[in-house]
Amino acid sequence: MKYPIHFVGAGPGDPELITVKGKRLLQEADCIVYAGSLVPEALLQDRKPGAAIHNSASMTLPQTHALLREGYERGERVVRLHTGDPALYGAIQEQMELLDRDGIPYSVVPGVSAVFAAAAALTQELTLPEVSQTLILTRMAGRTPVPEGEDLRSLAQHRATLVIYLSVQQIEKVVSEVSPCYGPETPVVVAYRLGWPDELIVKGTLDDIVQKVKASGIGRQAIIMVGEVFNARSGKELKKSKLYDESFEHGFRKARVSS
Repeated sequence: MKYPIHFVGAGPGDPELITVKGKRLLQEADCIVYAGSLVPEALLQDRKPGAAIHNSASMTLPQTHALLREGYERGERVVRLHTGDPALYGAIQEQMELLDRDGIPYSVVPGVSAVFAAAAALTQELTLPEVSQTLILTRMAGRTPVPEGEDLRSLAQHRATLVIYLSVQQIEKVVSEVSPCYGPETPVVVAYRLGWPDELIVKGTLDDIVQKVKASGIGRQAIIMVGEVFNARSGKELKKSKLYDESFEHGFRKARVSS
């Protein structure tokens, strides 16, 4: 009997943030190919006796594919373990294309991405009525370019809640690109290695975040979050959601009219 390959999202770092399904598949796996520089080893401690583990940090695409294919051909249960959610900067499309080419079945199990772990750590909602109802996830162009029209300055014009991955090493350029649209007093949060023992969250504004990040020593594995939603605790009264407004009627509740 042969089993499909499972791509599993490990979450941002806290071993308890993996999904129940993802943990079960890990515990059942005969072969685990994992992103060793980003996935906590604690997730591998509950693997079954004899399960083979392969750190893909130094591997190429053909090498990781060979491990997946060989495990499948041997009738093993194979898990490809990715950090965060595999669909976001996980480079899984190219892996799935090779599996398609070889006629190997697979499935994807989602994971918690760093942006949502950061919101939880901050006890912060990312979409607030009449502040921002849009969340943009993006990255700066670097060795990997971005498509035309997705440059940071173009996206910043929306003044939505902006979350920038894989770019903290270019924090100065990030600030220079978004500041003209958001303004220097706009709050910024830089979240480093969320869920890991050395997790660090740096708060500031576009005016001072560069200095604060440099002082913290953060140079990688962090996301940058920009937007007025991070002023939610500034003392200014916020507009309330219609969801729990007693005057707002929907399919599960009649509106209450004040007398």
